[in-house]
Amino acid sequence: MHRSRAILLLLVAALIWSSGGFLIKWVQWPPLAISGMRSAIGALFLLLIFRPRGFRFNRYLIGGAVAYAVCVTCFVVSNKLTSAANAILLQYTAPAHVALFGYWFLGERPRRVDWITLAAVLLGMLLFFFDDLTLKGFWGNIVALLSGAGFAWMALFLRKQKDADPIHSVILGNLMAAAVSLPFILAAPGPSAKGWLGLVLLGLFQVGTAYALFTLAIRHVTALESMLIPTIEPILNPVWVLLLLGEKPGPLALIGGTVIIVAIILRGLEPWLVKRFQPSSLERLGPTN
Repeated sequence: MHRSRAILLLLVAALIWSSGGFLIKWVQWPPLAISGMRSAIGALFLLLIFRPRGFRFNRYLIGGAVAYAVCVTCFVVSNKLTSAANAILLQYTAPAHVALFGYWFLGERPRRVDWITLAAVLLGMLLFFFDDLTLKGFWGNIVALLSGAGFAWMALFLRKQKDADPIHSVILGNLMAAAVSLPFILAAPGPSAKGWLGLVLLGLFQVGTAYALFTLAIRHVTALESMLIPTIEPILNPVWVLLLLGEKPGPLALIGGTVIIVAIILRGLEPWLVKRFQPSSLERLGPTN
């Protein structure tokens, strides 16, 4: 797979992930029950699609599974305990974790362009969510930060398995998340028909399909790129709200969204731009007599 195709898969995964906030709030059920059921459906879907014949357990597979379970469980809970803006913004502190620990864990040193992109993305996100950010929901904000740490370490562990089967960590992580939430599923009254539809969509697409695409892509991009490119997800969440509910973003949100999109596009095109505008060897040598 070419790197450009991997970037496309990440963008598609981010597009699917962006439906999560809307669908989670659509399902009227306890947050841990939602988290567990969507992960159970996602695990079943991935088992049917990939049909793994055996799991080669090691610290990287287990580490990736634990980080994944923390990420997806905490994200659902944070959406119920704090504002959607806080939840998604604090989860996307993940690229900072990867930038700090990627070289130590993977030997992937961030380049100057990565730091510039990270700074631009964080600035754009602050502008985008400026009007909706709140100091309320303290514990929800803490849980959202935990989700961001889980997201980051999931990417690091999956990238560590680039020559193995990173999808195994995702399947095991979904099973872990489902097992942890099982008591809440059994204790809660069953969801409505609309709720079951939302849970199936969450499991099949927002978890199953999106993370399958992510594991395919992460073999061919750095861990930091796998975090930076999907940062279009937070600005797509309000797009669904605009289309479905007619709520228009303010001017700062438009500026912030533009900053994020431009930063991600330029980062994705950076290798092509460098190659396109780099002087050829003859040009570097100068004119010959």
